[in-house]
Amino acid sequence: MPMLRITVTDQGPHLDGAAGPLHPALARALAADGGPVTIMIHGFKYLPGHSRHCPHRSLQSDAAHHADARIVSWPRHLGLRGQRGEGLGISFGWPARGSIWQAHRRAAQAGDALAGLVAQIRQLAPQRPVHVVAHSLGARVALQALRQGRPGAVDRAILMAAAEFTDTARAALTSPGGRACEVLNVTSRENDLFDFLMERLVAPPRPGDRMLGLGALRLPNLVTLQLDDAESLHRLRAAGFAVAPPMRRICHWSPYLRPGVFPLYRAVLSGALPLPRLRALLPDAPQPRWSRLVPVLARPATRAIAAE
Repeated sequence: MPMLRITVTDQGPHLDGAAGPLHPALARALAADGGPVTIMIHGFKYLPGHSRHCPHRSLQSDAAHHADARIVSWPRHLGLRGQRGEGLGISFGWPARGSIWQAHRRAAQAGDALAGLVAQIRQLAPQRPVHVVAHSLGARVALQALRQGRPGAVDRAILMAAAEFTDTARAALTSPGGRACEVLNVTSRENDLFDFLMERLVAPPRPGDRMLGLGALRLPNLVTLQLDDAESLHRLRAAGFAVAPPMRRICHWSPYLRPGVFPLYRAVLSGALPLPRLRALLPDAPQPRWSRLVPVLARPATRAIAAE
């Protein structure tokens, strides 16, 4: 299973640390293994080449060993472990450090570069399944690429704690390039604080628009999974996917740190767990925002009333 490290610069996507053209290296990597192409996209605060925050050498590395407990190897957990037939893994890096406004703007630019990369893959291997796994602002990168891509450019996508507005996501997923893509929107009330801050700091496309993680978007090609919902976890466990319960009230990284999530993601990406079946397993709607925090905040008042 080959792995490519691709970095986005002002000149577009290129092999990380290499000056040569991307196309020949991409062609060789695709020819080396006939399995699916899996593109992994990080979120805020990562920067290719950074001594501490390079995605290619941390969470998007197939040999990630890191002191930070929030760093796990996405390739290894996604089943990209060096065996023939696993396909091509692509670590897609983009400049996500600086202010949230700078990173938000660069995410859209990185999406343009991703659309170009996917177009190259489709030109070289038109029948090859293409999958995307993205976290946080990486989901904005993925959605931007879907909006620009040709129909069927990306087959399946998993968006974890997506830092994108609902209207922007709707426009991407109903575009010609997005309509044929099956999308798992992984959310959690653990991420409510981060969603809330994004809504306050970044101007929405429409006044009052909310983050995709709220779970308000309903589309035929989109399924929303609330990872901290006890009923959802119970139903998944009954279907053979034992995802661990949440350990924290607030966590932005839960969608890839929670034990048991990656076997579920592998099943979705491979088609072993079709999106319609997953939709039928899950409750009709996620719980409302702050549902993890409100009971905790209300406890002192409840005790005071009981004491009276």
